[in-house]
Amino acid sequence: MIQRSLLSTLILMALAGCTVGPDYHGAPAVAEHTLQARRLPHAPESPQAAPAVARWWQRLADPELDALISAALAHNPDIASSRAALQQSRAGLRSEQASGMPKASMSANMLRMRSPDISSFTGGESGGGRGPLSLYLADFDASWEVDMFGATRRAIEAASASADAAAAQLADAQVQLTAEVTQAYVGLREQQARLALVDATADLEAQVLDLTQQRRSRGVASQLQLEQVLTQEQTTRSQRLPLQAQIIESQDQLAALCGLEPGELDARLGPVKALPTLPEQLPIADPAALLKQRPDIRAAERQLASSNAQIGEKTADWFPKLSLMGDLGFSAGDPSHLVRKDNGTWLMLPRLTWNALDFGRVRASVDSARAGRDQAEAHYRGVVLGALRDADVALSRYGHDRQNLALLISIEDSAARAAELTRERYRAGTASTLDWLDAERTRFDAQQNRIGGDAQLLKDFVSLHKALGLGWQS
Repeated sequence: MIQRSLLSTLILMALAGCTVGPDYHGAPAVAEHTLQARRLPHAPESPQAAPAVARWWQRLADPELDALISAALAHNPDIASSRAALQQSRAGLRSEQASGMPKASMSANMLRMRSPDISSFTGGESGGGRGPLSLYLADFDASWEVDMFGATRRAIEAASASADAAAAQLADAQVQLTAEVTQAYVGLREQQARLALVDATADLEAQVLDLTQQRRSRGVASQLQLEQVLTQEQTTRSQRLPLQAQIIESQDQLAALCGLEPGELDARLGPVKALPTLPEQLPIADPAALLKQRPDIRAAERQLASSNAQIGEKTADWFPKLSLMGDLGFSAGDPSHLVRKDNGTWLMLPRLTWNALDFGRVRASVDSARAGRDQAEAHYRGVVLGALRDADVALSRYGHDRQNLALLISIEDSAARAAELTRERYRAGTASTLDWLDAERTRFDAQQNRIGGDAQLLKDFVSLHKALGLGWQS
């Protein structure tokens, strides 16, 4: 009766046990004024008009880019590694959850033996010894470490937060990958456009060179004019090789991002295509609200929650541990009699242990956990501030480069008109060859600058979505 009362008391103590360590109340506030959109501007679109943030690149209206990103998300090694890390983290959570449940085991044995002939050792008449004996055993064990002070609950809490952090890290890997693929693709199309412009300009300058050689043969043009035209034509053609090398590099980069070998995308990406079309409006309704969901911020916050729970897990080592153990066994010489009541034995043992003297080991582990929490909090603050900086810079750069592109387009139009007028004057004999070449060179430079401006604004568009943490999928 006393034993039952003691066991009941211990169980009630266990069920009413507390959870030691600090409770998690969320991440610290960082730059609240900025996150409340007092600094980050709003785009002109409404939330209803904004597209799904998971596939922002589809606003660029380029099917080839869509296909490349789909392939990268399916086959990129970094994404596969992040998925495996998430599966590992979730398996760790299941393991921690299972550790709080009772453990049971079963064993079955058969013993067969023959006793020796004792008379052969005493010098008496040999009786041949006892015949073989058989013994059948069955045993059932169960144990449960009662979570009196919340060590297991804190461990589950930490593992759950770590699993959430791994999911956020996978989302962050998707954000980085989609942005990197898009920027590499834009870079490739920019290089192809520059190469096409170089070829067109070189062809025009070759015509000028041929015309100048004819005029030189008739004594109309001087040798100096001929050398000037030849120098400019060769200078233009010299830009082909670097651009061709950059194109190969971009194709190989895209292949690697898609999990392919170098050269596998050359035939597919070889044909020249125009740069993707930039949407007329920025498809982001509320940058501040989107920034709060940035995956690396969520991952840092979940890591902070996990570190906080680990403090309680280590603190519980200061307190006693209660284990409930039981054993039920049967033994018989005949297997048909094994489970009879008279052949059974049972044992119940509540066990209370307390490591009262550890020379500061628990305190050191608790201090280490607290330092880990402080480190995670500092990391969280740094991630938030870095994200705010990225978003602010990306928004500012996008706006300024958009204005700059409008100026570059105006300059290109003016240079094209000037080149056309100079060509007409050259044919009429009122402008020199050098005047024509200067006008064509100015137009060439203006076109190159406009192509660069188009590409830069597209890259700013990508950088803005990356800074806001867009492009991930559950």
